[in-house]
Amino acid sequence: MNDRFTALTDWLGSLFGTEQFHLTPASSDASFRRYFRVHRDHSTLIVMDAPPDKEDSRPFVALSRTFRTFGLHVPEVLEADLTRGFLLLTDLGTDLYLSRLTRDTASRLYGDAMGALITLQACGPVEAPMSPYDARLLSFELSLFRDWFLGRHLNLTLGEGSLALLEETFAVLTASALEQPVVCVHRDYHSRNLMVTPKHNPGILDFQDAVAGPVTYDLVSLLRDCYIAWPQGLVRDWAVGYHDLALQAGVLPEDDPERFLGWFDRMGVQRHLKAIGIFSRLCHRDGKSGYLGDIPRTLGYVLAVCKRYPELAPFHAWLHSTVLPHLETPPALPPETFP
Repeated sequence: MNDRFTALTDWLGSLFGTEQFHLTPASSDASFRRYFRVHRDHSTLIVMDAPPDKEDSRPFVALSRTFRTFGLHVPEVLEADLTRGFLLLTDLGTDLYLSRLTRDTASRLYGDAMGALITLQACGPVEAPMSPYDARLLSFELSLFRDWFLGRHLNLTLGEGSLALLEETFAVLTASALEQPVVCVHRDYHSRNLMVTPKHNPGILDFQDAVAGPVTYDLVSLLRDCYIAWPQGLVRDWAVGYHDLALQAGVLPEDDPERFLGWFDRMGVQRHLKAIGIFSRLCHRDGKSGYLGDIPRTLGYVLAVCKRYPELAPFHAWLHSTVLPHLETPPALPPETFP
């Protein structure tokens, strides 16, 4: 990494000439990418270090250009060295949604985020070169829960009955996802990838893994965030409001809020099982244990939803009988009201 940092600073020096600058860590994410803030005399920029043998930066460059044409507030790519995996970007600031969301600000900030999301869904690409969020990818993501959380993190040995129940549950979730209208899906549209900005709020980050997939995916990422939870009734109201907005924008072909909420709920279970698997993999494969603290909240969403749907009730009962006894920290169920 030191060699890469030296190469990165040399690259910036070649761009800035004699102008002085210095770097400070900006953020890291659940990948091999690193970000630094470039401090100059009167401005800041962001530089991304994405090792090309680990990360392909071309989708980020292409999608940045595309999303900006829709009026979405994403970083502009100012310079790129794709051979070495260096990108110089505009700086969207330091105010994460996660740090600014409160009881008083939530409705306004989520309103802005849902407004940007409807633009993404109404205008975003769904044809090639976008990859489809198909049964293969959905099934792989669900396997992360089985392999990394149940198998590696909890060290559970699953019998034939448990494995069959998992496959049946995964099939229900996959079928629900695939019957939804297909839109451009950011895939990580949540409070750690949205920035509070003084103009054109929100700033949108980490969109390089966008795919063409289910209409409720990004909405559930936003409203049932793995990093912050809101009262269930409020989330339902926000989701219904988004249904109406999507209907007006032509994103949804039919006025059926109950069906939409069913899609939203089951999509959330799929996403949260995937996230629990990823959090476990980050710990045991990549040495990033900090995400384990988000598993109780994420599993709490799964339990809260599954108990309301007959087709997911056996999975709900299985979680209580087989998984919960092995947890050090119990699931954190979403609140019913504001604390």
